[in-house]
Amino acid sequence: MPVIRTSQAVTHEIHGARFVSYATPLTGSRELCAWRGEIPPRTEAPVHTVSREEIFHLLVGELLITLDGRTERVTAGDTVVVNPGTALGVENPGDQTAISWVTTSIGLEAELADGTRITPPWAN
Repeated sequence: MPVIRTSQAVTHEIHGARFVSYATPLTGSRELCAWRGEIPPRTEAPVHTVSREEIFHLLVGELLITLDGRTERVTAGDTVVVNPGTALGVENPGDQTAISWVTTSIGLEAELADGTRITPPWAN
């Protein structure tokens, strides 16, 4: 039974946010990956299109989530299903760090508006 301790989690920082990965192939997961996202106040991630479904659950704070151009205010306790091929934007307009839990399948890729493809290390 793989148990991933907090001390074993790997932290990555990109576009002003922090991603703390727990479940990955390196920690014993065969199909899914999961991480904690920390989005500081007044941070806006670039819009990107995801290649795999993501389940985005907000634990703390408030965010503006944009899916294919439609923006929703999401508060702690809300869950957003991001389908493959969806353009996703995340913004924290508030004064506190928002904390999320995200789960997806291994192999997720993101494509930025300029065509740049990113393979996040916390999702592979």
